[in-house]
This record gives sequence, structure tokens and C-alpha cells, in this order.
Amino acid sequence: MKKSEKLRELFKKDKIIKIVGAHDGLGAKLVERNGFDGVWASGLEISTSFAVPDSSILTMSQYLERSCEMNESITIPVVADCDTGYGNTNNVIHMVKKYEAANIAAVCIEDKLFPKMNSFVPGKQELASIAEFVGKIMAAKSAQEDENFMVFARVEALIAGWGIDEAIKRANAYVDASADAILIHSKAKDISEIKEFCRRWNKRAPLIVVPTTYPLPHVEEMAEMGIKMIIYANHCIRAAIKAVNKVLKVIKSGKNLKTIDKSIVSMNTVFELQGMSRLKEADKLYLKKELSDIKVIIPAAGDPSYEESLEDIVKDYPIAMLDINGKSILQRNVETLSRLRLYDITVITGYNSEKFKLEGVTYLNNADFENTSLVDSIMLVRDSLNSRTLIIFSDVLFEKSIIKKLLHTSSDIVLLMNSSMPRKDSSIDYIVAKKDPIKGERKMFQEKENEILQIGKDMDPQKAKFEYIGISYFSKKGIAIFKDAYRQQKSKIELPEQRKHFLQIIQKIIDKGVSVYGIEVNSGWIEIRNFENYKLAHSFFMDM
Repeated sequence: MKKSEKLRELFKKDKIIKIVGAHDGLGAKLVERNGFDGVWASGLEISTSFAVPDSSILTMSQYLERSCEMNESITIPVVADCDTGYGNTNNVIHMVKKYEAANIAAVCIEDKLFPKMNSFVPGKQELASIAEFVGKIMAAKSAQEDENFMVFARVEALIAGWGIDEAIKRANAYVDASADAILIHSKAKDISEIKEFCRRWNKRAPLIVVPTTYPLPHVEEMAEMGIKMIIYANHCIRAAIKAVNKVLKVIKSGKNLKTIDKSIVSMNTVFELQGMSRLKEADKLYLKKELSDIKVIIPAAGDPSYEESLEDIVKDYPIAMLDINGKSILQRNVETLSRLRLYDITVITGYNSEKFKLEGVTYLNNADFENTSLVDSIMLVRDSLNSRTLIIFSDVLFEKSIIKKLLHTSSDIVLLMNSSMPRKDSSIDYIVAKKDPIKGERKMFQEKENEILQIGKDMDPQKAKFEYIGISYFSKKGIAIFKDAYRQQKSKIELPEQRKHFLQIIQKIIDKGVSVYGIEVNSGWIEIRNFENYKLAHSFFMDM
């Protein structure tokens, strides 16, 4: 059903129509979500959003563009505030054709002279002659092709101080000219002159009111008065200005931003209003990219107080939630993954799990994190691990370039590894590979895979030439192999240090003759294993 037909149907129903002013797609969407019947593409709101007076400064094209933006974002009708019709009868004809073609349900034109002045600006308000405005209405109705398209005539006689008699005379003339409804406007502080107009109106056409300066009586009383539509024309932008100013004052004061949390919506709400969920679904449905089935698992359950230099910092926060210049490690990593269209992200929490506040990911809590390993945490989601999987340790901060290296592999199990490492360090996960590290000009071939022969912590540093950086890829077959190795080894391996269990599982897979490969990366990542790493990460993101 066209929007114009929807609006016509509303006028046929036995209830008052309520529409609300907006100036962009977001505002229109909020109006619809709050259950109103339609949106008023407010000239005042649109002008204000451009930071210019509501005095015919913007062009018809600019108003039309905003009306289209609103109309495309919602399913309810849009009624466009078209001032005086943007000129003479020829302008009105052009205006109607453009708005009708854009599926706008109705336009409203007012009987002021062009260029107009906003009705609430103090001073003299000049009105067009009845004959001139009747000509505009007739031109508008003649120009329309859709029989359901509506033209509302806005009577400004009360605004101009010309009295009830003049307002009634003009309204009758406009209905004779085929106006679909009369908008009677007033800037009085009470509703008395609106009531008087309604009392004397013969109900030849529906009445529309705009309660900006005067309070409204109960809905039943308005229905008895003959009012069919109420336009809450500028309440939203006035509310927005007040709310934004309030938040900006707090930010400027330098107070803790936590104090404004209750005054702002969550990022999840923002994404939802954007239609991000529909975008992701469309990606899955239509793009059918090689990335669409990849799951990302971030095990972040363990107690990170293993490093003395970080002890004071991580006593309250998991490493994944440590702040790096305004964003947590987890937030930065999730944003990087999202830029690669990797949205299926599960974070396994445990230690200080209540600190994980980031939205847009799935959380699963390992309540027994103190008595289980990193692999045990991963296996909490074993039932959903049936497609390609990235396992990313929670203390690694990375750029998307190194993830892309993994996404193009055809191997079943691939780990990212680094050759530029210190010789002795208890935090290092050592790797022995078939080939030596890439050096010099040969680094252009860095994405070539190197078969891993051994992996673990208890290894001769002189023999090992690589370090595992905490990021690995498993194909559908590879993750099945990993789950099977875990099932077979769980009862045989005494609970080790968190990461050590993961390395032991990988080594058991290698020992069974399954090929596990490494891709060498010597930049684009940093592992937050000590305070020096933490300071270095801050310097990387100084301006981000």
C-alpha cells in the first residue's frame, strides 16, 4: 500500500491522527518506533538542523531531500511542510510533482507571502490574498496524479492577528478550492481561539492543529471539537537540543563520563537504529563470502595476575578490558574484526566477568575458571564449533592485516608466529618449524606457510626460532580435529598453566601426523604480557 493510501485510510478511521515533527531519517525512525501515525517533515526542524532561520532560505530541493530521507527510513506516511509552496503557482505545480513522485503522502502549504517568516517570530506577518492562495491550491490539486495524495491548506490568519472571521472565510475558500484538510494555526497561550474556530467551523473538511504554544484538552474533547489530526511539530528537536547541551556540559566539565551513562543510549541501540543487524543478515544471505561462516572465539576467563608488573592494573579488570587510550583491548579487536565482516564473536569470561560491558558480542561465563584451562573455556562452546574458527587470545592486540593472512589459507590448522623474539622468557610459547625465519628481501613471501614441528613452553630457546602470538585458524575439519584431541587428552593431562594446555593439544595433534602450519608475522600485533607492553600499546594508539 502506498503511503498516500495509508494516510487516506487514517482519515477514514474514527480516531485522531497523531504525527510528530522530524528533520532526518533517525528522527523519523524514532517517531515510528514510538507508535505515532506519521511524520511531519518540519520546515522549522530542517532549517534548524542546517543552522539557518526558517525564512525560505533553504531551497525546495533541500527540503525534498530531507523528506525523502525520512520517508525511506520508515513505513508510516510523511506529511511535508512546504511553506508557501516555494513561490508562485508554477512552483507549486513543480513541488507537487516532485513530492508525489517521492511517495510523500501529503504536502501542507500556508497562505503567507513568499518569502515567508516563521509563525512564532515576533513582528508583522504578511498574508497572501485569498485569490492568490486559492490559485495555489487549485494548481496543486490539478498537478497530482495519485488520487490519494493530499494537499493541506494552512490558515495563518490567527497568527497574523486578523481574527476568527478572516480565518473562517479563508478556510471555507480553501476547501472550495479542493484542499483536503485545513490546518488552523495559532500562537496563543491557551486554546480559546482554536476552540472558537472549531465551534464556528462547519466541518466541511478535517481540521489539523499544531499545539506549540497552547496546551491541548483531552483527546475525547478534541474529537468533539472536530479536530482530526494533531501535529507535534518541533518537540523532538527542542528535546534533543536540551539533552545534547546537558551531556556536553558534563563532558566539558571534565567529570567522569560514567555520570552521563543514564543520559545516553547504548551503542547497541545506535547500531540497531542504523539497521546493522539487517546489514549483517544481508551479508550472510547475499554476499555468501568466504568469511560468512567463520566463528571467532576469544577465551578471556583466566586470572591475568601472572605478571607482577601488571598486578595492580589487572586486580580489578581482565586484560581484555584494559583501556588503551579510550578503548579497551577487546573493543579495538572487535572493531578490527567487524571491518573484516567477522561478526560471530564469542568471548569466554570468568575472572571479573562483570567488567565485560562491550556490546555486539556473545558472552559465555566460565564460572570454574580458577580450576580449568584456556582450552576448557574454549570447549564450553564446543557444540557450536562446527565451521571455520579463529581462536584469539584475549591479551593480543592486532591489526586486520594479520587476520587477513589467515583468512586466505586452505590448510586445516594455521598459527600466526613471530621470529623477532627474545631468547629466554617464561611467557614465550616457542615454536620449531621446518624452515628458518624469513629474512631480508624474502619477506615479500611472508605469507607462505611453514610447517610446525614442535610447540610448547618447555623448549630449548636456541632450538626454537619462532614464537606463537596467540592467534590461530581452524578449518571445519581442523576444529573437529582440535575438539577430538581435547576429548582424548583431557583426562590424561594434569591441569597446567592456562595457555600451556592449548599448546599441548596442538602438539598432540602434530604427534598424530596432522600437518599444522605457521604464518610468520613480524608486525601488526602486540601481546600485553607485562607493563612495558601495555605502555607500548598506548603509544601505538596515541592519536586513535
